[in-house]
Amino acid sequence: MSRASNWKSICLCAVSDGVPRRSFYVAIVVGTVLNLINQGDAMLGVGPINWLKIALTYLVPYAVCTYGAVSSQLRSRKSGALKDSYNVSHR
Repeated sequence: MSRASNWKSICLCAVSDGVPRRSFYVAIVVGTVLNLINQGDAMLGVGPINWLKIALTYLVPYAVCTYGAVSSQLRSRKSGALKDSYNVSHR
C-alpha cells in the first residue's frame, strides 16, 4: 500500500462510522474532568486560567479516542482482507 493511499485510509476512517461524534463526547467528558483536576482553582476564580492548557486538555482525549478507533478499523480491514485471500486460495 502506498504512503498516500495509507493516509487516505486513515483520514477516511477518522471521519467515518461516527468516530468524530464519539471522540467529541469522550473529549468533553474526559477533558472536563481533567480540567477540573488540573485547573479547578483557576476555574473557580482563585488563580489565572491557562487557555492553552484548557484547549490541549480537550484535544488530547479527542486525538487518543480517534487514534484508537482508526487503528481498530484498519486492523479489522486488514484481518478481513487476509481472511478473504485465505478463503480464495483454499477453495
